[in-house]
Amino acid sequence: MKHKDIWQAIDALARQHNLSPSGLARLAGLDPTAFNPSKRIARDGRPRWPSTQSLAQVLSAVGAGFDDLATLIEGHRGTSAPLIGFAQAGNDGFFDDAGFPVGSGWDEVRFPGLGHEAVYALEITGDSMEPVYRAGDRIIVAPNAPIRRGDRVVAKTLEGEVMAKLLGQRSERRIELISFNPDYAMRIFKPEEIVWIARILWASQ
Repeated sequence: MKHKDIWQAIDALARQHNLSPSGLARLAGLDPTAFNPSKRIARDGRPRWPSTQSLAQVLSAVGAGFDDLATLIEGHRGTSAPLIGFAQAGNDGFFDDAGFPVGSGWDEVRFPGLGHEAVYALEITGDSMEPVYRAGDRIIVAPNAPIRRGDRVVAKTLEGEVMAKLLGQRSERRIELISFNPDYAMRIFKPEEIVWIARILWASQ
């Protein structure tokens, strides 16, 4: 997925509803200048991407879904990935050692393409990931993507627990997985207690 592709999709979404990009932003309750061309490139010249929150608000405002945005970004090809519920994800045998789902018969979800990146989707259940992710949200997970401290990740423990957390300190002695919900304590593991950690690339909210 290229920077220009997602902005062109936003422009196309606006045209579908007879709106300008500014009108689309205003309809979604955003700053009217949020989608202006001047906001698409930072002052230092780096591409500026729209946030997942602003995209979610726009899609909600026009009654569109994440798959509609995917179609606009990818033409009519779109990209599909297996969709797994968190309840299923925690069972033994659903992932290989690299963090990819195994087996067949999954539902599928469409999302904006990410080139040749191998990904899958998880559907959130429960409240342990609020307010960042809520029940019913779908997160796109890329096991091969590089991760670093501060990234949003999905991790699977040796005991079979699968969780979405914020990656804290990661060393040869400990791995910190920080809860999004303040009602849930930070989890600390020894590296050998974690089977795999995969980066969250996208969320459909």
